[in-house]
Amino acid sequence: MKATDTPVIVSQLFDQSIPEVWHAITQLDAMQQWFFDCIPDFKAEIGFKTQFTITNEGRHFTHLWHIIDVIPLQKITYHWSYTEYPGSGHVIFELNEQDEQTLLTLTNTTLEDFPQDIPEFKRESAIGGWNYFIKQQLPAFLSLQK
Repeated sequence: MKATDTPVIVSQLFDQSIPEVWHAITQLDAMQQWFFDCIPDFKAEIGFKTQFTITNEGRHFTHLWHIIDVIPLQKITYHWSYTEYPGSGHVIFELNEQDEQTLLTLTNTTLEDFPQDIPEFKRESAIGGWNYFIKQQLPAFLSLQK
């Protein structure tokens, strides 16, 4: 993705309450079940940093997350980059009540261009990945919590 690209926005309605969805997106034990199972630590606190490595087709992606904004039960913002590659972005998870349901809106904004010759950094890959996590993995996880 490039800084000139329009942000990737993915929204999903959940039957669960805002506190239940907030728990799923901010508590390590939950995040490891639907997001990345190798996240070593996570705290929904401004200034918190963590890193972990994902390998795909022989390429390593050491994710560097730095939490830059938190409004409990409403919004959490990550600064997201990788050790091995240039580029950075922000990922924002926002929760709102809508007709007695919880609306999660994820916004992925690129701040500094990622390498365009790596498939994982293509816009289509970001759209597919976020749809997978927000529209498949997270709903499946939350449905098992009832």
